[in-house]
Amino acid sequence: MKITKLSLVAVMAMSSAFAGGDIAPVEPVVEAPVVEAAACNSNTTISGKAQAYYYTNDSVDLFDQDSSQLGTAITLDVSHKLFDGVTANFSAVGYANTMSDTFAYMEGSDAGAFFNVANITATYAGTTLVAGRQLLDTPMLGGFDWLLAPGAFEAYTLVNSSITNLTLVGSYVAKWRPNNTGDTFVDLTDIGDGNNWTVGAAYSDAFSASVWYYNVDAGNYTQVYADAGYDFAVAKVAAQYANTDYDGAAEDSTMFGLKASATLGSFELMAAYNNVADNVTGFVGRDTLYASSWNTFTSNSVGDAYKFEASTTLGDLSAAASYAYYEYEQANDEGSEIDVILGYGVTNCFSVDAIYSNTDYGIGEDENALELIATYKF
Repeated sequence: MKITKLSLVAVMAMSSAFAGGDIAPVEPVVEAPVVEAAACNSNTTISGKAQAYYYTNDSVDLFDQDSSQLGTAITLDVSHKLFDGVTANFSAVGYANTMSDTFAYMEGSDAGAFFNVANITATYAGTTLVAGRQLLDTPMLGGFDWLLAPGAFEAYTLVNSSITNLTLVGSYVAKWRPNNTGDTFVDLTDIGDGNNWTVGAAYSDAFSASVWYYNVDAGNYTQVYADAGYDFAVAKVAAQYANTDYDGAAEDSTMFGLKASATLGSFELMAAYNNVADNVTGFVGRDTLYASSWNTFTSNSVGDAYKFEASTTLGDLSAAASYAYYEYEQANDEGSEIDVILGYGVTNCFSVDAIYSNTDYGIGEDENALELIATYKF
């Protein structure tokens, strides 16, 4: 994906499950008969990762310093149980770029630090409240996990799972840190009428389905999204639909999609189709449309889109290859993307990944990019 730092206006122009803190609430522990200090420490969990991320594309030449960047980051996750059912969660990210600024700095500056997650999570009788900085994961509003840290939000989220297999979600979103923007939480309440929220219900079993309603004043739209799928054991099928109702003179958008997947020997095969009609589909952060790829969100296309993917796992090595095609009727053009993604678990704590992509964005020459990632978790 192109390394860009977009203004909110640009992000919204191109933009148009479960929500909660990055760190799951700590399970209650049985206190051992030890001194008080040790008992207090047992309520705290600490984990994290160290990462090196190299990105290069052929906007100049692959591996040329004018089209490459190497970013490093340490992410520290801390969760502390204040008392039964209530935890404080933090995810701090410190980063540094190791190459010059002739190509874009990751997170927008040479070095820096920020809290990507900082919230209070309270659970009572099947209902959880998450208040503060958090990661959101809904079909059309969520944090895109790319480069050194995923996009995050300041929000108030309620999740209820009292009914077996059914999850109810409501979230009011006040601020958004778009992916790759450093310590920049944009105040969405200052844009338009200032109300940005979603409510949804998701059912998960052999048959799965979800329905969501989005009110995004910062993007000047409301949206209804629904999907459903069934696991036939030999194959899985799914369908999705979204209607984006833009305020003002903009045409509304209608999207539908189909997806089928199956296992053939040691390979997982997938075929997907989406059609976006009349206007782009509204989304914030990232979409989950079936034909979306590493660099391309199907929501930004108008017309037909399809994707084919094959993946497999051989021991500690995982591999996936895909081809996708996109129509851009609004620009009377078309695009495509080829992705090859490899991952290798060197140890339980250390892994390396490689992503090669060839992307035609429908606006000029295609772009080749290579991303190499080394991650150590602790």
